[in-house]
Amino acid sequence: MSRIASAFKRLETEGRKALIPYFTAGDPDLASVLPIMHAMVAAGADVIELGVPFSDPMAEGPTIQRAMERALANKVSMKQVLGCVREFRKTDERTPIVLMGYANPVEAMGTEHFADLACEVGLDGVLLVDYPPEECGAYSALLKSRGLDPIFLLAPTSTEQRYSDVATAGSGYIYYVSLKGVTGAGHLNVEEVASRIPLIRERVGMPVGVGFGIRDAESARRIAGIADAVVIGSRIVEEIESSPRGEEAARVGAFLREIRAAMDGITEQKMNEGAQA
Repeated sequence: MSRIASAFKRLETEGRKALIPYFTAGDPDLASVLPIMHAMVAAGADVIELGVPFSDPMAEGPTIQRAMERALANKVSMKQVLGCVREFRKTDERTPIVLMGYANPVEAMGTEHFADLACEVGLDGVLLVDYPPEECGAYSALLKSRGLDPIFLLAPTSTEQRYSDVATAGSGYIYYVSLKGVTGAGHLNVEEVASRIPLIRERVGMPVGVGFGIRDAESARRIAGIADAVVIGSRIVEEIESSPRGEEAARVGAFLREIRAAMDGITEQKMNEGAQA
């Protein structure tokens, strides 16, 4: 069983939901990557999405665009990001790591070489925003043959056919984009998300993580009540961006501890209600 599958199975047994934070590798510098990753785990992260810097991040809002620009100014490459995963694995064999980014850096490296190296360093999943599931059967098969989970996006506009394509090509979990827009947008409609989750679970048969628009403990708590995972990116990148140099990991850890406590609170509330029934 993969690390991602094991994490979701363990959380289901515990009656808890996955916390999946994102940040861009190399922002503010390469030396900060490992401290931030370890701070996330210490604060209760269950899976980490590690962003690969790219010059044209089409799905990102201004916050993550700036993070990408800072990382690119530091000349952070795909090989260096994978090197960070290798270093992380020396002290953490449990926490799943998902590489999140765009197709160009993978194809520039060579898809097969990338898959081999990703497997070698201990990566667990890959989410490429601009790889549509209906067009990447060979890519998905390649990753799965190396024990890697190809993870795909679904959105409010996704069709029944897209659900089917993702069910065939994907594994690990689904990243459900909660709104029509880019990362960092703030108009989260929890009721609309709640209406979609049951159908996604039925059609796709994987855990569903919800991202985009989750910015605080309250929105995380509400999403944890309906989804299998809460994905937070832009708000974490804002913490990194506003932190004094050297304090990024501590600031991220403090923020995520609040999120984790809120998510676990709703689980405890549900358990108490069940005990009283």
